[in-house]
Amino acid sequence: MSWQSSAEYYRLINEAVHDRLGEHNNARTLMITVNFQEIEAWMRGGDWDRVAACMQDAARRLQTGGADFVVLCTNTVHKVAPSIESALSVPFLHIVDATADAIRCQGFTTVGLLGTRFTMEQEFYRDRLESRHGLAVLIPDESARTLVHQVIFDELCHGEVREDSRRELQRIIDELKERGAQGVILGCTELTLLLQPEHSSLPVFDTTRIHVEAAVALALAG
Repeated sequence: MSWQSSAEYYRLINEAVHDRLGEHNNARTLMITVNFQEIEAWMRGGDWDRVAACMQDAARRLQTGGADFVVLCTNTVHKVAPSIESALSVPFLHIVDATADAIRCQGFTTVGLLGTRFTMEQEFYRDRLESRHGLAVLIPDESARTLVHQVIFDELCHGEVREDSRRELQRIIDELKERGAQGVILGCTELTLLLQPEHSSLPVFDTTRIHVEAAVALALAG
């Protein structure tokens, strides 16, 4: 939802298309950027109906503009994915499904999940991974969830990347590994700004990059 991760999506999508097609090719895209200040306040206040209405409006605008399918460049707001899908007649590419496919391709069955408190603690994300894709999902303990949430909202959403925060998240990943996680989901699109595969003791499933790859594959197939 922050413009920082939206910019990362835009860069990665266009790089991926160029890598595949070469020359001067880039992706044909439509982007709507919402005001994250409003979204953050609604999420914090539990007003998910307003979040859903905002996302529905954005999705309809993209469809009217000619989009062949829609991606939502955030994990947390996939909580209202059913509302978005109901507003569209074109496909909606769900970030959890793309991520689960990548995990299962590696043969893993148990993964750790890092993200906002909403993503880690509420059912909309973990339940889809577990019930639809047959994965076991581990989340950090209470204090670690608080820390990850703060790093996302207080640092990464402002474009601030701190080495001490990276070390703390590395410690949390190590704890998930000790509990049996075979890999770790970076279940917030801002986390890619802080954590790369070389920073993790577990295989990393970066939802930003996974979602981008799935979107580019769908676009070029169509």
